[in-house]
Amino acid sequence: MNFVEELRWRGMLHDMTPETEEILSKEKVTGYIGFDPTAPSMTIGNYVQLMLLKLFQKHGHHPIVLMGGATGRIGDPSMRDTERELKSYDELDRNLAFQVEQCHKLLSFEGVENPARLRNNLDFYKNMNVLDFLRDVGKNLTVNYMLAKDSVKKRLETGLSFTEFSYQLIQGYDFQVLLEQDNCILQMGGSDQWGNITSGTEVIRRNLGTKVYALTTPLLMKADGTKFGKSTEGNLWLDPKLTSPYQFYQFWLNADDRDIEKYVRYFSMKPHEEMERIIELAKENPREAKRLIAEELTITIHSQEDYEQVLKVSELIFNPGLDHEFLGNLSKADWENLKNEIPSFEVKSDELGSQVLDLLSHDAAVFTSKAEVRRSIQQNALSINKIKITDPNQTTDLVDWYEDGYILVENGKKNKFILYRN
Repeated sequence: MNFVEELRWRGMLHDMTPETEEILSKEKVTGYIGFDPTAPSMTIGNYVQLMLLKLFQKHGHHPIVLMGGATGRIGDPSMRDTERELKSYDELDRNLAFQVEQCHKLLSFEGVENPARLRNNLDFYKNMNVLDFLRDVGKNLTVNYMLAKDSVKKRLETGLSFTEFSYQLIQGYDFQVLLEQDNCILQMGGSDQWGNITSGTEVIRRNLGTKVYALTTPLLMKADGTKFGKSTEGNLWLDPKLTSPYQFYQFWLNADDRDIEKYVRYFSMKPHEEMERIIELAKENPREAKRLIAEELTITIHSQEDYEQVLKVSELIFNPGLDHEFLGNLSKADWENLKNEIPSFEVKSDELGSQVLDLLSHDAAVFTSKAEVRRSIQQNALSINKIKITDPNQTTDLVDWYEDGYILVENGKKNKFILYRN
């Protein structure tokens, strides 16, 4: 199975220019995908394109990651109804540096025969003045050609600045520079980038008389018709500070059963036979199939250690059979991870009081009043550190503060809270 055949098998091929499959099956080529640093981290949507580069590299081809230090300053009008808000140069530079770190974690830049390469398109333009750009780049595409692109046509009625109108020129010239400097003959991306990508093939055809190639993946949509990677909280980020490993794991675990096959084909790097086994398993035991893809992706995007921490947090939240001893074996890092996933309240030393009633009913804590604490105790619903509280007058000196700063409070089976003291 060659690269294009694998994309078909995975459902990851949307379109390509004539003769693309032929040249990819005959020789090892250099291809690239561009990423604009307009966000503080890459998202799971970006990971679709990183997977494309991983598969490209797996089949012996030479991948280039092109960071959009220049295009990020302009703004891509594709798939947008309004003008993009321009980011400051400092913000873009910070985003770019962080996304470069993410790429190095997820692609092989060394230790293989065809290591990935990293480029920044700001290097292509920082010494070019506006007259050079207009003469050397602007003359290669007609306004009529540019107006025919969907990304432009959709915006003509609502307004499109010359800044965003010029985006396809810059992306097109990027392709030419990579051809000249790296012998890059293929540009890849999502289907929403088809217009910008083919502008590049046209710039090169007109300016150099050379044939280059293009290939796109379909936009990944969920079974319910919503955009992939979006949740009620927003994007599914690859940065653990923006989407914790636990939240990331839970996204896959709670996915629609109808999406399991698609997620396995798009994101798993297991052998094809194993992927097919998981797809078949999904018909009988979708929960287990989702657990397997959640495990693989959490380890890949984050780490084995993060995955093990996720399991601990999941145990604490969902396993009613855990006991006081289990909590005592948790590390401070375990408690911090748990604190980030369930409601948590800081308790200052002077607010502790001498009784459980005081501890649980001060201004920022679990209950709004001492009467509410008493009702919970009377209903046999209140536990601290997995130990039932039966006496509202119990003193706090009988409560273990794990790692000298954390306790777990449960009010019934579903309501769990962390109290932590400074």
